[in-house]
Amino acid sequence: MFIPLHDANALKYIKVQYVTIGLIVANVAVWLVTGLASTQAFSDAAVVGLGYIPAVVFDFADLEPGLVLVPEDATYITYAFLHGDFMHLVSNMLFLWVFGDNVEDALGHFRFLLFYLLCAAAGALVHGLVQPDSEAPLIGASGAISGVVAAYFLLHPKVRVWVLVFFRIPLPLPAVIPLAFWIAQQFYMLLADGDSGVSWGAHVGGILAGAILVLVLRRRGVPLFDRTIVTPRAVRHVEAGPVPAEEAPDPTPAPPRHWGR
Repeated sequence: MFIPLHDANALKYIKVQYVTIGLIVANVAVWLVTGLASTQAFSDAAVVGLGYIPAVVFDFADLEPGLVLVPEDATYITYAFLHGDFMHLVSNMLFLWVFGDNVEDALGHFRFLLFYLLCAAAGALVHGLVQPDSEAPLIGASGAISGVVAAYFLLHPKVRVWVLVFFRIPLPLPAVIPLAFWIAQQFYMLLADGDSGVSWGAHVGGILAGAILVLVLRRRGVPLFDRTIVTPRAVRHVEAGPVPAEEAPDPTPAPPRHWGR
C-alpha cells in the first residue's frame, strides 16, 4: 500500500551505515549472479539449493544430492539473499535503505548484522511452522526487512517519512502511521490469506523477532518511542569562558541610528 522514499533522521552514533550498505551490495550481487547473469537452469538450482524449503527442513521430503548446495540449517539465512525478480529485490532494498541506517545506528554495526540475520532466521522459522510440509522454496529478504521495520517503529515513530501512498501519492507522514498500518496488515494477511504466494508468516516472524531483539541489542541509553533527544557525537558542548578585558564589548551604549527609507 505504500513505498518508503526518504526520512530526515540523522545518524547519532555512527558516521556511515557500513552494514546496511554491505547488505544491499550483497543482495544485489547475489541477484546478478543467480538471476540477471545466469541461465534459467542455474537460477532454478540456486533457488532450490539455497532457498528455505520447510518440507526438507522438517524431514517431510529430501533433496536430491546434486541439488544440495549448503546444509539445510544454513538455508535459514541463505534464502534471505535470493530474490525472484528485479522488483522483488528493489522493494526490499528500498525498505532496508530508508530504515536500516537508523536501526544500525541504534544497535551498532556488529549487533545490527546479528539482528538482521536473526530476523531472517525467525522469518523462515515462522514460515516453516505455518506451512511445515511445503516443498516450495522460500526466498527474499522480507523476513529480515520486517524486523528492521519493527525496530524502526519502536525507535522512531515520530520521525516524518516521505512515502508513496497507494504507489502514487507522495506524503510526509509520521513513521507511526504507515508502519503501524503495514505491520497490522502482515498479521491480518497471515490469518486471512496464509496460503498465498506471499509468505506472510515470514513477515510476521521477522516483525516479532525485530520487536524483541531491538529491546535487547540497542545501545545503552538509546530510548524507545523518541522520548528524548540524543545529541549526535559530532556535536560537543563547550563552556563559554570569561571574555578578556581587551575583547570585552564597550559598555557605553551606541547612539541611536535613524535609517531612511
